[in-house]
Amino acid sequence: MREDLRELLEAAEDDLDTARKLYELGKYRYACFFTQQAVEKYLKAYLLYKTNRYPFTHSIIKLIKEAIKHDRDLEYLLKVKADSLEDYYTGVRYPPLIKVTREEAKEAIGIAEEVRILILKKLSMKRS
Repeated sequence: MREDLRELLEAAEDDLDTARKLYELGKYRYACFFTQQAVEKYLKAYLLYKTNRYPFTHSIIKLIKEAIKHDRDLEYLLKVKADSLEDYYTGVRYPPLIKVTREEAKEAIGIAEEVRILILKKLSMKRS
């Protein structure tokens, strides 16, 4: 595997792990921020794998649209509401702060896990 792709996936895995830990600590806003970060990196890894590049953006919506151009199966990401994580990039860190409940954070982690499973499958990697 290419080194840059491996590093991007490693960072995505770390972000998702961080989200889970912050959730357990009751830090729901920041758990959601790290789910957004993880999904962004999984999508960029997919685009890097398919095209040898990825757009310079933090927009999950733009990344999903770009990924769908290469594989219509990725429309599934819209069904699991991966695009709903977009607002967590800034909305949980800068006023006016988005209020996040335990249930919303749990849902965000679930969405990120769905993205992870699909992207790793598309990259022909085992889920661990």
